[in-house]
Amino acid sequence: MEDLKFSHRTRARANGLKRSTVVGVVASGNLEVLAERLLPDTECAVEIRTSAVGFGDVWQAVIADFVERYSPGGLKLSINDGGARPDTVALRLAQAVRAMEVGR
Repeated sequence: MEDLKFSHRTRARANGLKRSTVVGVVASGNLEVLAERLLPDTECAVEIRTSAVGFGDVWQAVIADFVERYSPGGLKLSINDGGARPDTVALRLAQAVRAMEVGR
């Protein structure tokens, strides 16, 4: 197992009022994302626990692209990975941000 942590400055606060959400399922080739509104509006933190050791550079690139596209300010994202491909990671992160916008 490998634990990775990334912190980014964001352009803006993530939309919505929901305090937390979970998307995805930890399984072979998939992942689970817990999003929590815990940080200042211009910060985003991502913590990853993955079984795929040695892919830190790939994770860093996927997370940086996600932050640039979605500006998830105020969110702490905790990822439990079951070996997901980068496109699946990007999809789940986008789903988490969208889920934070819906409901209360």
